[in-house]
Amino acid sequence: MLMKQCKEGMAFVALLKDCTQKKDLYRGMRAHASILKKGLLERSPYVGNTLVSMYAKCGMITKAHQVLENLPFRDVVSWSALISGYTHLGQCEEAMKAYEEMQSDGFSSDSVTYTSLLKACGSIPAIKKGRLIHSEIVNKGLLESNKHVVLSNALVDMYAKLGVLIEAKHVLCEMATRNVATWNALITGYIRLGQDEGAINCFECMKNEGTAPNSITFTCILKACGRMRKLCMGEEVHDEIMARRLLKDDDVRLGNALIDMYARCGCLVKARKALYDLGLTRNKVSWNALISGYSQQCRAEEALDCLESMRQDGILPDEITFTCILKACGSMGAFDKGKEIHDEIDKQGLLEKDAVLGTALVDMYARCGALPKAYEVLQKLPNRNIISWNALISGYAQGGQGIEVMTCFKQMLCEGLTPNIVTFSCLLNACSHSGLVDEGETCFVNMSQSHGMFLDLEHYTCMVDIFGRAGHLDKAVMAIKEMPCSDYPPVWAALLGACRKWGYVNLGRFAFKNASQLHSNNDARLQGSRSR
Repeated sequence: MLMKQCKEGMAFVALLKDCTQKKDLYRGMRAHASILKKGLLERSPYVGNTLVSMYAKCGMITKAHQVLENLPFRDVVSWSALISGYTHLGQCEEAMKAYEEMQSDGFSSDSVTYTSLLKACGSIPAIKKGRLIHSEIVNKGLLESNKHVVLSNALVDMYAKLGVLIEAKHVLCEMATRNVATWNALITGYIRLGQDEGAINCFECMKNEGTAPNSITFTCILKACGRMRKLCMGEEVHDEIMARRLLKDDDVRLGNALIDMYARCGCLVKARKALYDLGLTRNKVSWNALISGYSQQCRAEEALDCLESMRQDGILPDEITFTCILKACGSMGAFDKGKEIHDEIDKQGLLEKDAVLGTALVDMYARCGALPKAYEVLQKLPNRNIISWNALISGYAQGGQGIEVMTCFKQMLCEGLTPNIVTFSCLLNACSHSGLVDEGETCFVNMSQSHGMFLDLEHYTCMVDIFGRAGHLDKAVMAIKEMPCSDYPPVWAALLGACRKWGYVNLGRFAFKNASQLHSNNDARLQGSRSR
């Protein structure tokens, strides 16, 4: 009789595992009913644990928790299955609560439990809790065995996700056995924080150690190469990818990383080839990377051609696509095409949820000289910010409309927005071209005194230009004397232009002498560097 029950229990365990693998929840629930009818939960903890796991992995986490609470025999395996389920579904706070319940139930965690908990800590984020769990793991000696490499990897991954790369690297260095997943966790952490040099250093260490990179590693490193404009290294990585035939499995993420790397490095012929090499697997991300590359290089016609090719592929553009295309339209002054894109954006209701797209639209109209339309779009944006206002203010400034610039600036302040360095640069340029001396001087003073901004050489040059155009040559000279460094040719060019305009011969000679001396010094330095 006992043997029969044991065989029956094992049969249901196998059935539940098959249901889990196939995500066949209906069959799993029928099996659950049969298990209850036969009373197997009272005789087999293994059946109960597999049942919790089945519900958790099939996404019915509430049901999994309910089953666990009703189990006559629950243990660390039951709780680990539940905690893993919560973590897998992104319900990390619930995972931590389940962990506390488990402790109250008198059970001690094992490596499986800790692996899930560390993943939860990395996602919440919860650095203090993560460090406490790390201490528990160390005290239990779980990291001393090579068989717990997955747990060690979870530790590296948690610290990397939380941005604590020193501790992530320390854990990695302490590991007796490391694998590609260990290195990928750390490299991904560096990439996420924009520390591309660190990612590349890890990549070199990994290879020196004899660990072979995989597609995840290469995807990260290609991103670093693109952001750092390391084309030669990117090409070497590409060669290694091709030699190992990693793209043969239709790895679109790796293919997209290749396109993005070449596009960011300005190598658009190779970027386009990488896209077409993806064949039918290319997607929206692939096209967006290429279109962005063309837009960044101000090759608007090619960007628009890519948009049409993307549509012919049956792929609809999204907010990222439209943002890049609007930049292209603005760079070539293609008002009609930009308006056409605007209409499409409105039809899809994309401005309601994407502030970056709204700013791109304002910028496009401003660059096309359609400033009333740019102002109208900005006023309708549900989420306008300092960048949106800067796009409009920059447009007015380039058009020499100083009064409108100051009006926009005041309206922006009324909305509670704080100006940044870009805002003030636009204001000073506008004041310079519009003869707004008092307004320019007020902006210049407010930059440092009211907003604590660092005044650079360009800002001082703007003030020299403002004073010079208005005939206040004494104030212009005073501004030069206040500069942290006057070895800046544009400032002397501005003063020289003002001297010509107002007939200040002696001061003009002084300005010319300084400008000529700087020019001679630059030539000498250039010749010296060539001779070396």
